[in-house]
Amino acid sequence: MTEFTDTVARAESAIRALFDPTPLQRNDHLSARHGADIWLKREDLTPVRSYKLRGAFNAMRLSGGAEGAHFVCASAGNHAQGVAFACRHFGARGTIFMPVTTPQQKIAKTSIFGGDAVRIVLTGDYFDHTLKAAQDFAAAEGAVFLSPFDDPRVIEGQATVAQEIVAQLGDAGPPDLVVLPVGGGGLAAGVTRWMADAAPATRFAFAEPAGGASLLAALNAGHPVALPRVDSFVDGAAVARLGDLPFRALARFSPDQVHLAPEDRISATMLDMLNVEGIVLEPAGALAIDVLGDLADAGLLAGRRVVCVCSGGNFDFERLPEVKERAQRFRGLKRYYILRMPQRPGALREFLTLLGPDDDIARFEYLKKSARNFGSVLIGIETSAPDNLTALSDRLARAGFDWRDITGDTVLAEFLV
Repeated sequence: MTEFTDTVARAESAIRALFDPTPLQRNDHLSARHGADIWLKREDLTPVRSYKLRGAFNAMRLSGGAEGAHFVCASAGNHAQGVAFACRHFGARGTIFMPVTTPQQKIAKTSIFGGDAVRIVLTGDYFDHTLKAAQDFAAAEGAVFLSPFDDPRVIEGQATVAQEIVAQLGDAGPPDLVVLPVGGGGLAAGVTRWMADAAPATRFAFAEPAGGASLLAALNAGHPVALPRVDSFVDGAAVARLGDLPFRALARFSPDQVHLAPEDRISATMLDMLNVEGIVLEPAGALAIDVLGDLADAGLLAGRRVVCVCSGGNFDFERLPEVKERAQRFRGLKRYYILRMPQRPGALREFLTLLGPDDDIARFEYLKKSARNFGSVLIGIETSAPDNLTALSDRLARAGFDWRDITGDTVLAEFLV
C-alpha cells in the first residue's frame, strides 16, 4: 500500500460509522445496449443522495477535533447537504452559504440534515458571489472553510468510492474502465489517484456537461481556467473553474479522454433511467451513463467491464417538465416554429390541414395586428417520431408558408419558450 491508499483506507473505515458501502450494481439494460459489462456505482444512495458526504466527513474528521468546531461552506446543493449531515454527526457548528436562487427543496433538505447544528445564509444571485461571502465570513469568524473539491482531505474522502468499487468486484478484479463525472474535480482526482496506486491497469473516461467543461478547458490550456459562461442546468457539475488540487491529479490525462454531454441529451438519459430502471438521478448523476454511447462509438466499451459512477440523485421533481421538454427536443419529437400567418380568413385552417395524424400542437400564440398583411405565430409541435416533423417542414415549404425553426436557437428559444 502507498501512503495515499493507506490514508484512504482509514477514511473508508471511518465512514462506515455513517453508512454502508453504496451498492455496485450490474445493469443488464445498459450492458445489452452497449455490448459491455456495465456496472453502476450508486452514490445516489448515500444518506444525502450524493458522494459529497464522503469528502465533507473526512475533512471534518481530520480537522483536529470536529466536536464544537465551526465549519463554513458555500454550495447550491450536494456539498451543503453533506456538510450539514456531517456537522450533526460530529456535534459541530456549520454555517452554509447558498445562492438566493437555490431551489427551496435543496434548502429544506440541507436544513433537515443539519438540524440545529447548521445555519443557512442565502446570499448572492450567482455562486461566485456566494463563495466569496462564505470565505470572507470564515476568515472573519476564524472558522474552517470547507471547499467542495479543492481540499486534500475532501479528495481523500471521495477516493473511498474507488476502494469500495474494487472490494465489491472482488475476485473478478478491478474494472477495465471507470467513467467519472467531473465538476470541480474532487471525485475524479481521488478515484484516479487511488486506482493508479491500487489498480494501475484500470483506464478512465471523464464526463462533463457541454455547458461547463472545466476539465477539458484546463487540459487544453495546461492549467485551470475560468470559463466565461456556464450552463447551470447540470447544477451538480456546472463549475466554471476546475480546482487547483484536482488538476494536479488530472493533468496527466489527455483531452481525448474527456467526453462532453449535451444538456438536452442528459435529460433524455435521466428519463430513460427513470422509466426503464426506476432510478432517479439528478443531471450530474446521469453524466457518466450519458456518455456511454460516445464511448461505444469510439470502440472503448465492447467486451469490457465498465463502472459508471452515478454521483447524485437529488432531483427536484418540479424540474421534471423541463427535463421532459429537453429530452423531447433532443430526440427530435418536439420543435418550435415562428410562422408568418397571412391575416385573412381561412389561413389558420390551411395550416392545420398540413399537420400529420400524430402531430399535436403543444404551444400556440398568435398576435393579430391591424394594418398588417401577416401576423406572427409561435407554435410548438409534439409528435411520435422525428420523421414526422421533417415531413411537416417539407409540407410547410411546399405550401408557401414563411416559417423559421427556432428549436436550436438557444437564446431565442429560452426567451420565447
